[in-house]
Amino acid sequence: MSTLVRRQARGAPALASKLVRVAGDRMLSALELEHAELSVLLTNDRVIRSLNHEHRGKDRPTDVLAFPLDDGDEAAPLLGDVVISLETAERQAARKRHDLLSEVQFLLAHGVLHLCGYDHVTDDGKREMDRLTRRLVRAARLD
Repeated sequence: MSTLVRRQARGAPALASKLVRVAGDRMLSALELEHAELSVLLTNDRVIRSLNHEHRGKDRPTDVLAFPLDDGDEAAPLLGDVVISLETAERQAARKRHDLLSEVQFLLAHGVLHLCGYDHVTDDGKREMDRLTRRLVRAARLD
């Protein structure tokens, strides 16, 4: 299993990429995707706003985007890319009164589930995603 974390986040809050990589690896393991590859981009509101506009037609920053990629290789599937705005995550963490890492873990879990085909369009889908997100966040905890 392999989580690659890149940072392109001028002006965004600091967060150790290693912590996100470990969280991603633990989430993949919890989903029994030990041989999967995951790419994570930690960025700022400017970059994610541009991606959100380009890919979803929404000209505003968002917290997380997921871009699935399945190369057809069952031995080592490439799940895709998760993009997280550290600036938006920091604001959300402050509102929820928890730390930035906890919020990023939540957003990462949400993004990974989208890569795996889950969505929250229906009430049942939302309940399932919420349940699985909690499970992945627990798996990612470093304590």
